[in-house]
Amino acid sequence: MQRLSKLTLVLLAMSGLGITRGLHAQPPQQPPATRPAPGRAPNPPPHIEPKALEILKAACDALTAAKAMSFTAVNTYEKAARNGQPLYYATLNQVTLQRPDKLRVITPGDGVPDEFYYNGKTMMAYVPSEDLVAVADAPPTIDQLIDVAWEKAAIYFPFSDVIVSDPCEVIDKSMTSAFYVGQSKVIGGTTTDMVAVAGEDVQAELWIGVADHLPRLIRVVYPNEPAHSLYQTEYSHWHLADKIDPAAFSSDRAAKGKPMPFAPPGPGTPAPRPGEPAKHQPE
Repeated sequence: MQRLSKLTLVLLAMSGLGITRGLHAQPPQQPPATRPAPGRAPNPPPHIEPKALEILKAACDALTAAKAMSFTAVNTYEKAARNGQPLYYATLNQVTLQRPDKLRVITPGDGVPDEFYYNGKTMMAYVPSEDLVAVADAPPTIDQLIDVAWEKAAIYFPFSDVIVSDPCEVIDKSMTSAFYVGQSKVIGGTTTDMVAVAGEDVQAELWIGVADHLPRLIRVVYPNEPAHSLYQTEYSHWHLADKIDPAAFSSDRAAKGKPMPFAPPGPGTPAPRPGEPAKHQPE
């Protein structure tokens, strides 16, 4: 069965086709801390290598400096089948943005193709195959949009860390260790530096272009998730610019689609985003 994107699920579920979202289970409670065995030294404190920090900062600076950009993101995530076997699903996003208030995300597959448009005033979600469109008021910046789109309709952007105004903020707040792994010449068709970072709730490995400092691959595990699932985003077709034609952030065809409410699919509280604990639903 093909994996449908969050945006497709929102619109098709609202159309009465009975499609529901997969839920992430709530992380278990942390086990009590244990003392080191007699004669064994405790684990050394986390360490942040200056070289790793330098590579990460260069990547953040390159992304922050771009007034406009486009790229392709292939997002792969793991989910267990009913027999416990890990299965891997993928979606492809063609992303175009202009800071601070314009974003377009075209998702041709896997699953039913969908489109998302944001122009600083409204956000529009569209499924061409069903000619369904949902339109809602939107906040004035991409940073705010990421949370509002999730809260209003459970729309999740797996590549959000590279489109926010300060990509380093999430690293600065949560990173407890970072080290340089080495170089690779097999990822993204270019030479990349490999960096491993970790915090209390996340562990990630990043492949970052040596020449342009742009990410080519990010693999993330959230250790507090029961399944310890792997999430991966592969980036390609990077284009940085000063400005993009405003027409790119709207669609006449989508605007003329059959209107639907902008709301999460199905009843209850939306499932948590990767790495977030599930919210308790009132009885």
